[in-house]
Amino acid sequence: MSKVRSSARTHVRNQRASNTRQRRQQHLLDVKVRSRKATQHRNRRVLVFLSKVVLVVGVCAGICAGVRFGLKRFFFDNPDYKLAMIDVRTDGTLQREQVLGAADLHEGENIFSINLSRVHEVLQQLPQVDEVQVLRKLPGEIDIRITERKPIAWITSEKQISDPFQSDVAFLIDARGALMKEKKLLPEYLGLPLITGCTSESLEPGKLVQSPEAKAALELLQLSAASFMQTRFQIREIDLSKGYCLLVTDKNHTCVTLGFDHLQQQIARLEQFLVYADDSKRDIETVNLLVQRNIPVTFQKPATEVINDTVDPEETPRVMKAIPVHSPAAKPAGKAAEKSKNGPQPFSLRKEKTGPAERQPYNKQKEEGKGDGE
Repeated sequence: MSKVRSSARTHVRNQRASNTRQRRQQHLLDVKVRSRKATQHRNRRVLVFLSKVVLVVGVCAGICAGVRFGLKRFFFDNPDYKLAMIDVRTDGTLQREQVLGAADLHEGENIFSINLSRVHEVLQQLPQVDEVQVLRKLPGEIDIRITERKPIAWITSEKQISDPFQSDVAFLIDARGALMKEKKLLPEYLGLPLITGCTSESLEPGKLVQSPEAKAALELLQLSAASFMQTRFQIREIDLSKGYCLLVTDKNHTCVTLGFDHLQQQIARLEQFLVYADDSKRDIETVNLLVQRNIPVTFQKPATEVINDTVDPEETPRVMKAIPVHSPAAKPAGKAAEKSKNGPQPFSLRKEKTGPAERQPYNKQKEEGKGDGE
């Protein structure tokens, strides 16, 4: 009896409590519960992240608002930082009004409201300006230091020009090729060399020349200024109208023809010619340095010869008329006598008129004179 009960209990204990369908539903319920928890956990994390972002943004916004308020209160609206003085210094002809007008600067503005980068960029674009330095000095001062371009020559597209000061087509040009048109011209600008015939490009203030002939002319001026020729060969004019060479004229009216390339070598050869001319005490009139060998050179006349030609010029050569050898046909004696009175007669007529008897006294006198001398 006890065996039967134990076997029955064992059978009941080993029997499953649920079937397959029940177990499947139980598994689905378990999955739903876990997914719901995961979703809640994820939502909680997103909410925490968004809360942190909002907090950080709020803190940053508060800091920015506080900084702006502080800057406006203590700097931009502070009367202690009003622009009280603008110190403009330049080494050229630019006027204070030109600088302030170009930079749009006015006293009384807040010194922190001025954009120094914009002021620097605007002033750097002026044709006369080479370098600019803008400094802000608290509490109310701005210093502007300007280094202007130094012109080394005049340049024009015309072949001949009498006065570059009064011409509208003549511009000042610096060593880098920047064109300038200054309102105030200094007296030393009048002695600058003149570059003429630059027709290969348009000349405008503030523009850089790009033509090879203009660049060659500027290079020649710099090389000649660096050599001893500055005292011996002072360039007064450079003609670019030929298009293939430089026609250079100095203060002594010496005309030198140079090419665009290898200017250093050409100047060295010109120095040799100038040394030779000084040693021989002669002045060069023309020299063509385009030729590599057998360079053609002409010399000016000495001053004494020029003065003599001016004071006592050479007489015009006399034009002699041909005289016939034989006498013409017989003419009346009266006409021959009139002709002898009016002017010289041909040698043949004089020989016919003068016979041996007439020439004898002359010979006799000649012999008597010879005898007296002996």
